[in-house]
Amino acid sequence: HLPVDAANLPDTPTENDSVERRAAVPAAVAMLVTHGLGDPVAFRPEKTGALVQNVVPVPGKEEMQGNSGSVRLTFHTENAFHPHRPDFVLLMCLRPDHERIAELGTACARQVVPKLSEPARAALSAPEFVTTAPLSFGLAGASAEPHAVLPGDPEDPGLRVDEASTEPLTERGAEALRELSEMFDSCRDPVLLRTGDLAVVDNRVTVHGRSAFTPRYDGRDRWLHRTFALTDLRRSRDHRVHDGHVLD
Repeated sequence: HLPVDAANLPDTPTENDSVERRAAVPAAVAMLVTHGLGDPVAFRPEKTGALVQNVVPVPGKEEMQGNSGSVRLTFHTENAFHPHRPDFVLLMCLRPDHERIAELGTACARQVVPKLSEPARAALSAPEFVTTAPLSFGLAGASAEPHAVLPGDPEDPGLRVDEASTEPLTERGAEALRELSEMFDSCRDPVLLRTGDLAVVDNRVTVHGRSAFTPRYDGRDRWLHRTFALTDLRRSRDHRVHDGHVLD
């Protein structure tokens, strides 16, 4: 249970692209833990490249598949479209939703992959998929090169997929994605985050999502701090101006 100075928390932000740039207690704690896992990073097109970002419901964005929505957020690898995806995604709860029903759900490749059929594993291991950038990046239509959903060692593959924006290039890929989604649901591990709870998602091998909830926009809605960590900052040098911590 991490300190968030709950008694002095301001109202939950409601503006789009909300971030934290002050060293308030929760933001400072989030950054300290992030440094323990690697180097903190952010992405310039998303939330102006702030290292500590607010995950809050935004009026008018309820149906969005992203951090500002409140409908069910489907399973995804964080920034699956990007060549330098975060190794870890940290989600620190400052305030839960009113009804305490918004669950963080995760599913790990090491649980899911052994349950897949051989044809599905073969298709998901081939570069037969493209993933578009999320709306939060403001890069509508932008996509990565064709990639595998199960990259790396076939005996212990990673995950690179976003149920909302990864599209198959082949019919066998479409069937494999449907099977994978079924496995995500069957292997889903739900967690209810409370004030002071911190979830650390290994973004290399784990997808995450969130169940739906109903915001009230009364200053007491669900509020998380989100940070990203890379274990090898150097590998993204060509995407970082002046060798900083913000990727283009």
